[in-house]
Amino acid sequence: MRRPSAKAGAFTAALLLGQAAAAQVPADVIIVTPLSHATLNQQNFPHPVQAITAHDISAQGAANMTQALAQRATGVNLVNSQANPYQPTILYHGFEISPIQGTPAGLSVYVDGARFNTPFGDLAIWSLLPAKAINTLSIEDGNPVFGLNALGGAINVRMKTGFDSAGGEAELSGGAFGKIEGNLEYGRQAGNTALYVDLGETHEAGWRAAQSSDIQNFYGDIGWRGPNAELHFNATLANSQLNGPGTVPVQLLAADAAAQFTGPNRIADKYAKFSGNFAYRLSPATALQAVLYYDNLRETLANGNGPNDLPCGAGAAYGYLCQNGGMGAPSTTRGGGLIPDFAPGANAAGYYAYSQLNLNTTNTNGYGGTVQLTNDTPLAGLANHFATGLSYDAGFTNYDAAGYIGGITAARNFTTPPGIPDPGYILDEPGTVPTGVVIRNAYYGAYVTDTLNISKKFSVTAGGRFNIADFALHDQNPPDANAAGGGLTGRHAYRHFNPALGAAYNLTPYIMVYGGWSEANAAPTPAELSCASPADSCSLANFMSGDPALKQIVSRSWQSGLRGTSAGPWGSIISYDADAYISNTSDDVAFLQSPYNPVGSGYFSNIGDVRRIGFDAGLHADTLHWVVYANYSWIDATYRSRFIEHSNNPHADANGNITVMPGDHLPGIPRNLFKFGIIWNPDSRWSAGLSGTAQTSSPLYGDEANLTAPLPGYAVLDVTASYRVTHHLEIFSDIENLTDTKYYSYGTFSPTGAAGGVYVAQAPGYSNPRSYSLGAPIGAYGGVKYTF
Repeated sequence: MRRPSAKAGAFTAALLLGQAAAAQVPADVIIVTPLSHATLNQQNFPHPVQAITAHDISAQGAANMTQALAQRATGVNLVNSQANPYQPTILYHGFEISPIQGTPAGLSVYVDGARFNTPFGDLAIWSLLPAKAINTLSIEDGNPVFGLNALGGAINVRMKTGFDSAGGEAELSGGAFGKIEGNLEYGRQAGNTALYVDLGETHEAGWRAAQSSDIQNFYGDIGWRGPNAELHFNATLANSQLNGPGTVPVQLLAADAAAQFTGPNRIADKYAKFSGNFAYRLSPATALQAVLYYDNLRETLANGNGPNDLPCGAGAAYGYLCQNGGMGAPSTTRGGGLIPDFAPGANAAGYYAYSQLNLNTTNTNGYGGTVQLTNDTPLAGLANHFATGLSYDAGFTNYDAAGYIGGITAARNFTTPPGIPDPGYILDEPGTVPTGVVIRNAYYGAYVTDTLNISKKFSVTAGGRFNIADFALHDQNPPDANAAGGGLTGRHAYRHFNPALGAAYNLTPYIMVYGGWSEANAAPTPAELSCASPADSCSLANFMSGDPALKQIVSRSWQSGLRGTSAGPWGSIISYDADAYISNTSDDVAFLQSPYNPVGSGYFSNIGDVRRIGFDAGLHADTLHWVVYANYSWIDATYRSRFIEHSNNPHADANGNITVMPGDHLPGIPRNLFKFGIIWNPDSRWSAGLSGTAQTSSPLYGDEANLTAPLPGYAVLDVTASYRVTHHLEIFSDIENLTDTKYYSYGTFSPTGAAGGVYVAQAPGYSNPRSYSLGAPIGAYGGVKYTF
């Protein structure tokens, strides 16, 4: 949550150059660029900034970054289309950042100055980031210095080092749903050098069928610090195997809350990242910083769906499969061959034993760096803080994807029947084209920001960033008549300058007001550019085709607010903040359902203008034995342009279309968010806490026209407790969803009846297309920590 006083120590990951004994930035200082050494007194910064500390991340026991954001940060809510707890999409003020393809990114993410958004789809894959090794993270609004995708802001992560995290800790925990977590971290400083390592493993069987998580993480940092310089080398290694049952029709959920609809739904990631950070103080007022990085991500995805291809009716194609649920042209495989009806005969309810499996593999090499110069020389006798930098981020991706038609089990999982190719007949037809493509993307950035203290109370900040994004796609397959546009090979280029201007004024020593305006842009990603046609749509695997170019998104935002700190009753320190914002995006991008293959695919499209208006307020109080916080957010996110999309919405017209009108609300964004926490520390050994989050209803995905009842709101309570047995040994416990509230973290529509092609034994006559992702029921966990 926001803590603009002593609690702003969340930013203490930044290091002060030239002061070897001072390892951390003072608590009232924030970081205003991706590189940590561009610091500024928060009382002079004209935009909202929120801080989450390592303590916040581990407040529930085992470290969990996304949970900490959901519970403590204003304006943040989570949605989870995959129904796996380690794959949430984070929404901040209605802007999304997700680990799942098909979600246009509206936030940028940096880790120790290096861009974390993946080159291929601008994803942020949270399971790759070791939460225990995070020292601090901040959410910053209105600062275009953070580059592409910072439409709604940026998440800036600082990892631990041996300089700021000395000592060791071993942790083991577990509990409900077969969850077991282990973590070992150790930091040590010896003279001018320091070492930090973190090892972690997580296993969870899940509370639903086909829901499981296996994650292994390693982070290591070696650092050196001299009188005027500092150097760090670090490595991140991760392996993640995540299965999520996804959304399920509500009638099936009512019959079996643990069920999945169709499967498999599996994403596996292997990740390695290496980076180096360097800083050198050229003079008492001038410093140079740089970061270089390389990473490799290998992702495989398997996604099972109901079939789009079913037995043809009577006629020349009888005995074969046809597209569009058996009503369209004959289904074809590579070379134009027809696909036989290898599982003839429907069951008594009229369903055929077919399903489709979408497979893809992504191998991405990302690399880049940033060099930055900072200067604090007074200007005309006035205090001045200046920073400028150049950045380069690039990626080289090999991407392969294909769809296969095969059989289906009674549990609705894809299977390979005897006598057909393994894993099934590969599909090569309009809407599902095998893909092999090499993609190169390069992002260039030049930025500057300057804060001038006009007086001791009044400061002005101005800056901007020029972004260049270049893409080159090279089709690795021979020409395919089923691919719209004649193939994938092509080039795309985008340019935009994003200015920012703001001012801050300290009304009293205890309160300041600020206001600012800024622009930001997001260039379409290679995934979006290659999936921009309804004729050749994408499943979760993001099948690609030669598609029309998308326009880049540009946001224009205005913000104003106040923050302050004062002494309260009973020796307390009270921090408070409030801010209002309005953000207009032009040429916004959405992932729309394909009219050609509506069972499980879609495409990206510019949909016009979107407006997000909101208000945040936060209060935080510290006393000797109590910590209390409360946050409220109001978010009004609406479309400002008319567009038509295909949907399984029950109120769609005869062609399956809905019309979205200006004023309709975006899906997944509740208009009201409430968060609170109470922590009691009666002595140095005991600690107990109660926290809660609540949100009001939100439109379903697929109901952008707001034609049906929204996804219900909910409130969830958690309790925690810990006891320090000895100086080194601590035990802790956590009960999540204390009242066992039944709630849903995502809502959309699924095809019903024989049109969906899937027989559901638990609800054979299901007809309601509403489909939900069920949140976790009550779960108790416990663990032990040993420090050394």
